[in-house]
Amino acid sequence: MYAVIATGGKQYKVSEGDILRVEKLDADENGKIVFDQVLVVGGDEVKVGTPVVEGATVEATSLGNEKGKKIIVYKYKPKTGYHKKNGHRQTYTKVKIDKINA
Repeated sequence: MYAVIATGGKQYKVSEGDILRVEKLDADENGKIVFDQVLVVGGDEVKVGTPVVEGATVEATSLGNEKGKKIIVYKYKPKTGYHKKNGHRQTYTKVKIDKINA
């Protein structure tokens, strides 16, 4: 059985036991998370929501927060002597999918 969930402005196809990185959530390590925006539930029979499947949820466990790879942002304007260098590291929450309720 699989499901497509929406969180953090993105969509993820998940199955039970999957581990994935999603945009940072307010959850403690080993805390329970319930995703209620389930767009599709598949298996023997596919249920497609309009826009979400009624009564479907996905239960997960938080494995902690982490930071992604550093991205360098460099701004430059010619002939003016202007240049600026910044870095950014996006924060993620590592999540393990426990159960899909459909």
